[in-house]
Amino acid sequence: MKFRKEHDALGQVDVPSNRYWGAQTQRSFQNFPIGNDKMPMEVIYAFAILKKAAAVTNCKMGKLDEERCQLISQVCDEILLGKLDEHFPLSVWQTGSGTQTNMNVNEVISNRGNEIAGEILLHPNDTVNMSQSSNDTFPTAMHISAVKILQANLIPALKNIISTCKKLEEQNSDIIKIGRTHLQDATPIRFSQEISGWRGMLENSLEQIQSSCTGLYKLALGGTAVGTGINAPAGFDASVAASISELTGLPFCTDPNKFHALTSKDALVFSHGALKALAANMMKIANDVRWLSSGPRCGIGEIKIPENEPGSSIMPGKINPTQCESVTMVAVQVMANDTAVGIAASQGNFQLNVFMPVIILNYLHSARILSDSINSFEMRCLRGIVANRDTMERNLHRSLMLATCLNSAIGYENAAQASLLAYKKNLSLKEAVLHLGLLTDNEFDKLVKPEKMV
Repeated sequence: MKFRKEHDALGQVDVPSNRYWGAQTQRSFQNFPIGNDKMPMEVIYAFAILKKAAAVTNCKMGKLDEERCQLISQVCDEILLGKLDEHFPLSVWQTGSGTQTNMNVNEVISNRGNEIAGEILLHPNDTVNMSQSSNDTFPTAMHISAVKILQANLIPALKNIISTCKKLEEQNSDIIKIGRTHLQDATPIRFSQEISGWRGMLENSLEQIQSSCTGLYKLALGGTAVGTGINAPAGFDASVAASISELTGLPFCTDPNKFHALTSKDALVFSHGALKALAANMMKIANDVRWLSSGPRCGIGEIKIPENEPGSSIMPGKINPTQCESVTMVAVQVMANDTAVGIAASQGNFQLNVFMPVIILNYLHSARILSDSINSFEMRCLRGIVANRDTMERNLHRSLMLATCLNSAIGYENAAQASLLAYKKNLSLKEAVLHLGLLTDNEFDKLVKPEKMV
């Protein structure tokens, strides 16, 4: 491999000649050989957006000439198109402020811009980082990347699975089945009502996630090093936020309190809490589906789900609810990520939180795997659910909890006596009621109508 000499305040460094990064990136690359977790590309793309917006704003304010502004913008567009992905190699496990990733972006933009220009017009710090600090750019990139992954991935996935639930409700509105509480038989319910419970969970999660974007729309950019805005012109913060909003089509705005914006990560904690709530709901839905489809002969077996792949290397013909299992594992991971996000956000000291890379790593990981798992579950499982009507009908009429509708006629204690007798003697509920002389045949039939219990 061929190298070139790059320098920073600490001296010269050898940098691969086929890479656009500079000395500070190379030092970070060498000093943090930790794991395989690279800075997510969503963060890099967010940096490209904010660097372009900063250049445009600096140009409008007379701090940066048009030629340099255009160069920076051109390279940022290349980054956003994915053309320069290989030039962002840094580990998440770096400085807690994300300074080295900010400089990685600055150096790539500077060196690529100078290559395009054929002369040295850009400097990583003096032009690309003009009116900025790592301390306000990294939290800004965090918020941009978080909102964008929600808007582009997770929210559409949720809307799609909600739509599928609605279709399932329509298809199964005529089916009455037995309900279950405590994993025990309960009173009847329409299958469509059961599905509507799933839909309600997802709709609540969608509302919570959309609501959490309000805090994420507030940007730290303009606070520079400690929140005072040193080295940034007056009005830069509001102007650059407006430019970011224009570039993304999203309602980003400047955080009115930069001291809060730099040191607190509460907006990400709040938003990730909504992701955890969604994970909890997906865990519940996936568990319901695999319980209801259990069997096929020795379980509940009230629904059939798509058969996607063989389930055993030793048991021929076995099919497992693999999509459900995948969803539940994702849910566990998101709950674990939430712990990391919360602890890291609690570690802000004085004017800066220095756990930012691990926060955004976990946030984006959660949003990404939730989006993917919801899409996969909807496509490969949920939309293919078919009610086993015969089994639902049989379970409904075998249930002893139909005794609930007898309370008003014979009283709770007599109904309980009939139910317990039926269970102990393996009788139907009707047989037990008649045996105890509590009702006549016709009286029982008039009272016990499952369709009136839903």
